[in-house]
Amino acid sequence: MSNTSESACGCGSPCETVARPTSDRPAQLARALGLEYLTVGWNIAEGVIAVSAAVIAGSVALLGFGIDSFVESASGLVMIWRLQAERRGGDDARLDAIEHRARRLVALSLFLLAAFVMFDAVDTLRAQERPAFSLAGVVLTSVSLVVMLWLARAKRRVARALGSQAMEADAFQTTACWWLSLAALTGITLNGALGWWWADPAAALVIAALIAKEARDAWQGRDCC
Repeated sequence: MSNTSESACGCGSPCETVARPTSDRPAQLARALGLEYLTVGWNIAEGVIAVSAAVIAGSVALLGFGIDSFVESASGLVMIWRLQAERRGGDDARLDAIEHRARRLVALSLFLLAAFVMFDAVDTLRAQERPAFSLAGVVLTSVSLVVMLWLARAKRRVARALGSQAMEADAFQTTACWWLSLAALTGITLNGALGWWWADPAAALVIAALIAKEARDAWQGRDCC
């Protein structure tokens, strides 16, 4: 791939050129792939546990968190496809096309996640469903806060080193999982400690709006601006 790249911002002007150093690029690609394999493995396990706990407790925030884990796994698989394509080699035009398609797929997964979480949260508020306290949910989301924060920062560093908007969008996908972990933990804790049943779906609504905004920016290619 070329040493520099440009992409158009939503305003119609090109973003600032992103440097793409080539000397350690193979090492950065290997690191990126390692992070994505870890992302897929962790989130599959996390999603199974979270969804199971959410169904038992009736927690919409925990369910959104669990579904996000599976979306994050899908995003990781998209990035593995994109990174493996570069490792196999090819001309710049083909790799740029793959980069663009990967970024769009990650953005689409964010849109779907935001829509699902928002719909489920509104339905829970309307029906006034009162989720039960979930100790498994508290433990899982607390651990996820640490893991997702580390993963997001590591992915962002690699994304900048590679000059990859798709990787940058995927890093936000991981950050979104961190936000959902925090929202789910807050909702579960407030519901269990104070009986504020509405805190769970209300927190999910805030996160859904933030995810939708970032999905729009990722779709329009604003990550590098």
